[in-house]
Amino acid sequence: MKSRSLQVILPAFLVAFAILACSQFSTNPVSVPPTGVAISTIVPDATLEAVAGSTGLGDSLYPGFGNGGYDVTHYLLDFTIHDVATSDLTAIVTIEAIATQDLGSFNLDFVGFDINSLMVNGAEADYSRKGQELIVSPLKPLVDGDMFTIIVQYSGSPEEMQSVALPVQTGWVTVDGGSFVLSEPDGSASFYPVNDHPLDKATYTFRVTVPKPFEVAANGLLIETTDKGDATTFVFDSPSLMASYLATINIDEFDIETMSSDNGIPIRNYYSTGLSEKVRAPFARQGEMIDYFSGLFGPYPFEVYGALVMDVEFGSALENQTLSIFGIDMVDVDDVEGTELTVAHELAHQWFGDSVSVADWRDIWLNEGFATYAEVLWVEHAEGPEARDEYVEYLYSDMVEYGDVVGAPGNPPANDLFNASVYEWGGLTLHALRLEVGDEAFFEILKTYHNRYKNSNATTEDFVSVAEEISGMELGEFFNNWLYSGSLPPIPELGLGTE
Repeated sequence: MKSRSLQVILPAFLVAFAILACSQFSTNPVSVPPTGVAISTIVPDATLEAVAGSTGLGDSLYPGFGNGGYDVTHYLLDFTIHDVATSDLTAIVTIEAIATQDLGSFNLDFVGFDINSLMVNGAEADYSRKGQELIVSPLKPLVDGDMFTIIVQYSGSPEEMQSVALPVQTGWVTVDGGSFVLSEPDGSASFYPVNDHPLDKATYTFRVTVPKPFEVAANGLLIETTDKGDATTFVFDSPSLMASYLATINIDEFDIETMSSDNGIPIRNYYSTGLSEKVRAPFARQGEMIDYFSGLFGPYPFEVYGALVMDVEFGSALENQTLSIFGIDMVDVDDVEGTELTVAHELAHQWFGDSVSVADWRDIWLNEGFATYAEVLWVEHAEGPEARDEYVEYLYSDMVEYGDVVGAPGNPPANDLFNASVYEWGGLTLHALRLEVGDEAFFEILKTYHNRYKNSNATTEDFVSVAEEISGMELGEFFNNWLYSGSLPPIPELGLGTE
């Protein structure tokens, strides 16, 4: 993610999100079940202990994020929007999951709304609410390894929700003439019941009905559009595993632009109706970017890509999986090349952040540092090595100014997760690594890291291990200096920090 005030081509504080590993939880993706309701094969056992799943996944910065005892495999979000102006809706959310322990109860993250019905495996379940926790007690305990299905029916309008990581509204945001979703790191619970931590990735189906003339833009491929007279239903399929904070539903009247990369990756861009045609210029090279980054990082990891530009000033852009979202104030039609850097940044997140997700939010630099360095690589591709070095020097000088304030990228504070260090200092760490190991090893490190952890989660330790494996070098001291030291290390090759 990137905020307007942090836009690197002007100032330099960016905004996004990442994650570290909890050793007691598997970081491997679970298999996706067949479409339809999964009915548990539970045989009632009166001796089965009614154990509660944990109320968090043990994240080092946000220990209450997510819930234990199960892995979600698929979400079906079926929304009917009655009033776009207020986002008044009714919803039926179907969650397919696998129990990872015997469960007498388990939690979901969910805020607001009136719950009309909650069923587990076709039977009404008891539930209670405490803050953001929805505590569910099935009629029959769940057995470790069983597939089970939760269906939650609810109604109302999403409540405003402020992130714990920065003082902005997250999740579902209602605006004049529509709504949009920006959930990183903790806003998904504002509009659907969820296991809200990147460690529990799942596939998604979105079925959203809106009154005419409104339209819907969501993750994945639009597979069905149904005319219902005074309303339209849009169905999107997102078959690749996705972290919950990347799920997005956006409602407006849209102009849709389609294209594809030379290598055949389809692109669909959504622009709020009425925006100037000039807004499209910074997105014209997305196909070229996809193919260029595919050569550096490995094949593009999803089935489609595109951008959504809302005619709303919300000061940020976010890499929602397959559909990055931009506030109109993030698109400078008088500085197309500068805005292209933000476009490149969000696109690079599809590899680093979306496909390879962090296992703990403390490792956010694995998202933001990588996406910021993709800006450096795009400058190098578009303008050459001299321009690349100038851009690196710009990032370095900015960190000299702000580094003592925000600290090193490997240990961000919980209440300021998206500070400049995880972006710029994190990006500089990668350039310093490139200079340390050489270009051949560096780009092989990036490809190997993505290939090894795609559709899963990774930690800083995982990346360091790959870097040492590929380079054949001991890099512990290097990474300690760059990620955890109290001052920005020098880059002697560019004469930075050597005075």
